[in-house]
Amino acid sequence: MQGNQTVITPPEGHSVKGTKDNTPKTFAFDRSYWSFNKDDPNYAGQANLFDDLGAPLLDNAFEGYNNCIFAYGQTGSGKSYSMMGYGKEVGIIPNICQEMFRRIDTIQGDKSTKCTVEVSYLEIYNERVRDLLNPSTKGNLKVREHPSTGPYVEDLAKLVVTSFPEIENLMDEGNKARTVAATNMNETSSRSHAVFTLMLTQKKYDVETKMEMEKVAKISLVDLAGSERANSTGATGARLKEGAEINRSLSTLGRVIAALADLSTGKKKKGGSQVPYRDSVLTWLLKDSLGGNSMTAMIAAISPADINYDETISTLRYADSAKRIKNHAVVNEDANARMIRELKEELTLLRNKLGGGGGAAGGAGVPPDEIYDEGTPLEKQIVSITASDGTVKKVSKAEIAEQLSQSEKLLTDLNQTWEEKLAKTEEIHKEREAALEELGISIEKGFVGLHTPKKMPHLVNLSDDPLLAECLVYNLKPGTTTVGNVDTNAENQANIRLNGTRILHDHCTFENAADGIVTVVPSEGASVMVNGKRITEPKQLHSGFRVILGDFHIFRFNHPMEARAERAEGEGQSQRQSLLRQSITASQLQALTPPPQTPRTPGHERSFSKVPDSGESRPDSPAFFQRNGKDSDWSLA
Repeated sequence: MQGNQTVITPPEGHSVKGTKDNTPKTFAFDRSYWSFNKDDPNYAGQANLFDDLGAPLLDNAFEGYNNCIFAYGQTGSGKSYSMMGYGKEVGIIPNICQEMFRRIDTIQGDKSTKCTVEVSYLEIYNERVRDLLNPSTKGNLKVREHPSTGPYVEDLAKLVVTSFPEIENLMDEGNKARTVAATNMNETSSRSHAVFTLMLTQKKYDVETKMEMEKVAKISLVDLAGSERANSTGATGARLKEGAEINRSLSTLGRVIAALADLSTGKKKKGGSQVPYRDSVLTWLLKDSLGGNSMTAMIAAISPADINYDETISTLRYADSAKRIKNHAVVNEDANARMIRELKEELTLLRNKLGGGGGAAGGAGVPPDEIYDEGTPLEKQIVSITASDGTVKKVSKAEIAEQLSQSEKLLTDLNQTWEEKLAKTEEIHKEREAALEELGISIEKGFVGLHTPKKMPHLVNLSDDPLLAECLVYNLKPGTTTVGNVDTNAENQANIRLNGTRILHDHCTFENAADGIVTVVPSEGASVMVNGKRITEPKQLHSGFRVILGDFHIFRFNHPMEARAERAEGEGQSQRQSLLRQSITASQLQALTPPPQTPRTPGHERSFSKVPDSGESRPDSPAFFQRNGKDSDWSLA
């Protein structure tokens, strides 16, 4: 990485496909970041990314422009790290949200300005759209397009937030839902596109004109699934199909970017200049962000490893095409008033067409070919309709009825008061908590992030994906906690309900005895593993044990009281050893020192080498880890 240039040199012995050219390739971008080694002088961290991308994005948003950031790259190259971050290394999405509310607090110091924020969070998996914040919207949501709004997801929840902790909480609960879905949908993977959207509305009262001016900005933050080659991952079966769907949507994104780049540079290709937005759900949904009313930035994440050279060069070429796209962003002022007016006019037209064929009672003014018998199905009643751009097209009354329903929903959303939006947000929040609690997942009211109980034993989910690991907590309450299949336990008989063909109706139980001992009891034929060993008999669990139920539900068992007791015992032993070492008084040390000029008495020789050393006072470590004299039964599986 040299300034804004990225230079990539083919590994030794590597031949680029279709060419014998093995010279270094140079790509120029707006920014090139080296983030491999923190000790390097040109290292760039999360703060650099936010300063260069996040802060300008917020500047644009507060001026009323739509914005989008999307991260592209192969699996494991750091897209999710850049967008969400891990641990203390907070990514660009949380940083943007935190800074946005800091700016809102400053702006609202002026009483004439009021800012409101709404969020939505969705994932696209195998071309299916799922709302991560509203559990009541089951299955696949439909992507629609309206001339007034552009592409949108029908029935997608838009929740009101008033502070950064509320957004943080929604992200956490959305990731919980994503974790559950990832485990349910596929045995080994959670690879999906995630789109986190912020709607920032600013209302300012102008004292001179005595009018309220409104600016609306949409901020779309997109974490794309990783691109990968099947032959490099060894994918088969469901994983291969999943990869094919993801690569299909990413290749469509590539074609859209290439088409937009050609349009921006004035190039024309055979077959016209049609941009294939609708070839995938992802590109259709990002239509405005990619080639419309938006200021868009792309993060291309690459790997420095030589074995990933082909994927890296592909990503760089992808980004090189994207930088040629020119969007035309405009300030969104008073957008709602215009859309409400247009929707009302459209609804009147549609109702008239649907009611009597387009004219007054008795069919006056209706073309003869648009008059149908009373029993004719709506699908066979074809009428002409004039679009907002003046074009006339023939559609069935069934299509008009569907469009009428969509437009009524849009109008209802636009006419919602702030109080109604707050009430809807609270209602969905309760539904989300209830849905997670139904599955046996612990929910701590008002707590942001993962909460681990202070006393109660519990299971925490584990995953290869750092974003999805340790998102879910299952409490093991005193007595018996039952585990069963979510599909067969329709009446909530099981306390913990999991998905999967290898999860039985009654899979196992966890017995939490009065003395604090927790035992897992597998049912006959159930697949239960503890620390890599299949068990068929009851097995006592200790804090830190790994438990696998079925094929792909992996947990870590935590017992806070047991861990606390072990720490206390360890501290007590350390204190005893310290006191033992300190019991050698100064007089004893003096007695141990040989008098400098006095002859030594035979048989009474002493030296400092015989004073107990702090290292020698510790007993030898056992061959395997022990807990209170009992084997922990760890294995390397």
